[in-house]
Amino acid sequence: MGISHYIKEIGRGARGAKPLAREHARDLFGQVLDGTVTDLEVGAFCLAMRIKGETPEELGGFLDATHERLARLPAAQGQPLVVIPSYNGARKLPVLTPLLAQLLGREGLPVLLHGSQTEARRVTAASVLEALGVAPLTSVRAVAEGEVAHVSTELLLPGLKRLLDVRQVVGLRNPGHSVVKLMLPAQGTNQLLISSYTHPAYAESMAETFALMQMNALLSRGLEGESVADPRRTAQVDGFIEGRRIELQAQQAGTQSDVPGLPEAIDLDSTVDYTRRVLEGALPVPEAISRQVGHVLELARLMRFPSSPISSHDKTSATQAA
Repeated sequence: MGISHYIKEIGRGARGAKPLAREHARDLFGQVLDGTVTDLEVGAFCLAMRIKGETPEELGGFLDATHERLARLPAAQGQPLVVIPSYNGARKLPVLTPLLAQLLGREGLPVLLHGSQTEARRVTAASVLEALGVAPLTSVRAVAEGEVAHVSTELLLPGLKRLLDVRQVVGLRNPGHSVVKLMLPAQGTNQLLISSYTHPAYAESMAETFALMQMNALLSRGLEGESVADPRRTAQVDGFIEGRRIELQAQQAGTQSDVPGLPEAIDLDSTVDYTRRVLEGALPVPEAISRQVGHVLELARLMRFPSSPISSHDKTSATQAA
């Protein structure tokens, strides 16, 4: 079906727009990713969806189209592949996503970080990893247990990178920015996504999408759009095993005024130095990030041993949602 038909459905404003069925969303997003529509139609799609908002069914369809076209890594064997999207970079605090990735790798998990430069003047997680000696992947391949790898969005799916770049023209995020926080770059189901939201409204939408897609994921409010925990706060953290929601940590009020060693500067050299010193043991791992590592390990264990009980170790709460 032509994209103009879909734009008529979604482009009637916040009140008049109609949600797309999952199969129609898949068809529409596939056309956008394939580049078979005009720039004007892509712009109309992005603005219409920005005003209307995305439903879980639509996100499911967008993900279906994306997964069909991704240059996917081989399926993980043994420990699940931990997938960390990183698209925001440093804003007011250093980007600590590489620290999270390295800490998880030290626990024996295979870790894949994917992202692209969306803000020209921000320090990215990829640049920090490169400065730490982790070169980007130049082709898709399996990630070994205990290895930290990172890959550009363009290598995984050029059409998705083109869609992300539309933001530089229109100045607004679009469904591509939602998809990269939800997609699974490898084959098979043995993947654990570490994702985040910036606004509370997105939390439920993402949770419903995880349930719809029967995904394994950890979801929390991240650090300025990154998936790593904010070292100053104790945020709510939820896990998902095949879409089944598990409350891992309850939110606590208050903000920690001082995080030992955390630099005030957000430049590349300061971030690399801090990350290296934490990894070497010269500075403590921020408590919030240490807890996040524990939650990821718990979910990885539940993925491997689904019938095992939920551990009470290092959790604020562990009640199962209906």
